[in-house]
Amino acid sequence: MGRDSGPQYLGVKKYDGELVKPGDILVRQRGSSILAGTNVRTGKDYTLYSVAQGVVKFLAKRKTRFDGKVRRAKAVSVVTSD
Repeated sequence: MGRDSGPQYLGVKKYDGELVKPGDILVRQRGSSILAGTNVRTGKDYTLYSVAQGVVKFLAKRKTRFDGKVRRAKAVSVVTSD
């Protein structure tokens, strides 16, 4: 009888090695747990999407925090075949 909201459908939509075209959604997430790499942009709801045609590649980046500590963060890139 209450108001129930619908599911969010979050998660990885395109996996490593898949071919994508510009505008394809790669990851839907809350917050920036996965960072945008090359040829990938972040939407206003932290959705990661492709801006070029190519192959999806997940990798680990070294990210320096404000206090100088270094952390490893996941990132997703789209590798073009140029």
